[in-house]
Amino acid sequence: EYTFKLRQGVRFHDGSPFDAQDIVATFEAGRDPANAYASAYANITVEVVDDFTVKLKPNTPDVTFLRSLVGYNIISNEQFAAEGKVAAIGTVNPRPPGFVNDVIQAVKRLLARLLDWHVREQVEFNRAVLRSLDAVLEALNETNRALAALASTSAAAQEQAAAAAQRSSDLSTNWSLWRQEWEHKLATNELQFLRSVAELQAAFQHRTSLLEANFRETVKAQHADFRNALDRAVLEIQQRVWADFEKVRTEFGRLIHTELRLLRQRSGLAAPASPPAAPGPRAEEAVSSLDWMRFAEEFRGSPEDIRNRLRFYLPFLEGCRKVVDLGCGRGEFLELMREAGIEAVGVDHSAACVELCRRKGLRAEQADLLEWLRASADSFDAIFCAQVVEHLPPAWLPELVRLAADALAPGGLLLIETPNPQCLAIFATHFYLDPTHVRPVPAPLLRFYMEEAGFCAIEVHWLAPATESLAGLDSLPQDFREAFFGGLDYAIIGRKL
Repeated sequence: EYTFKLRQGVRFHDGSPFDAQDIVATFEAGRDPANAYASAYANITVEVVDDFTVKLKPNTPDVTFLRSLVGYNIISNEQFAAEGKVAAIGTVNPRPPGFVNDVIQAVKRLLARLLDWHVREQVEFNRAVLRSLDAVLEALNETNRALAALASTSAAAQEQAAAAAQRSSDLSTNWSLWRQEWEHKLATNELQFLRSVAELQAAFQHRTSLLEANFRETVKAQHADFRNALDRAVLEIQQRVWADFEKVRTEFGRLIHTELRLLRQRSGLAAPASPPAAPGPRAEEAVSSLDWMRFAEEFRGSPEDIRNRLRFYLPFLEGCRKVVDLGCGRGEFLELMREAGIEAVGVDHSAACVELCRRKGLRAEQADLLEWLRASADSFDAIFCAQVVEHLPPAWLPELVRLAADALAPGGLLLIETPNPQCLAIFATHFYLDPTHVRPVPAPLLRFYMEEAGFCAIEVHWLAPATESLAGLDSLPQDFREAFFGGLDYAIIGRKL
């Protein structure tokens, strides 16, 4: 059941008002058997609630009921009554049943048959006029509906146009606002982007700089390590080569020395060695009354100065474990050996010197140098003899070198220091200040003695330049000064085969 509220104030095209009776008349007309859709109208019950309220109820369930009502045309109640009267023209009006009604109906039928030829055309004409009017009304209604639809469409179009215009206006306004906001955001984003790019570039540059610096430091460190390793390897190889070369040189020198001895023995050139002549009275004994400690302090130098000069020999004695000092004197060399941690013993014929060394806590023995070497059963790594050979008779010097060779272990060092006779200044100053000096020993002669005794790798070092003690020598030509006024002393160092 559906209740419909009719709009008030609506009128038909002829000016008649529209109300609920018009709905009833429409459905009554639709139930006419002559209507092709009479069954559809007959399936609907119409109930009038008031002049503008009706209830429609389908007799059978129909899901398309509301949609089917759209096609129904509403006719006015007055039109329906007029059509009924027109339809009643030439027909017998109904009466209550009975004899009177039957008589009247019979009379009416008779009159209708008699007047049929007169009113038939009028009835047909009236019906045709009504049909024409209905068609015109239907066309007008269709036109009205079309105009209403057009008006509705036009109104919808106008509404859409207005809405579109409003949307366009809103869009224009929003576009302006959006464009401003978009430009602002674009500028902000561009600024942020540029700032981010700048920061990234700065970070990248910093990172690149750090990586490059680290790489350079790494390469530099690796290069330094490589150079150090290379230098160590080259130095090690060089040391091995020099060590091998020294071994070869030593063996070659030993071989040459052995062959020379064999040749001399076979050829008989080498006569049996005679013992050295017995020494005459020593110069020291002739001047024994002198204070030799004061003499050494006056003309040789203070112990501190002597120790500083003797430090020259320390690099040659590295690795030595047992050393002897022939003519130890005041013990300056023994003190250096004690500082270096090397076991050393001093030998001197002077009881005063030996006593002085012992008071210093040094190991010293009083004995003749040659006799001590002959009696020594030890094997030394080095023998040091400074400012001694010039005190010995010339015939004793080869024997001293030979006995030193016998007392040295294979590869041991013999270090001898003595005044340099090639320097003419020693004869004018230092050499003859000591009354115990016998004669100077030239370096070539001492080298010959050492070679004969079986020493190799002999080196000569010039010590104490004369220009340091004689300032007037600086005015001499350099080549002349170096040839005749070089070192006041020299050191000759040889290694036993």
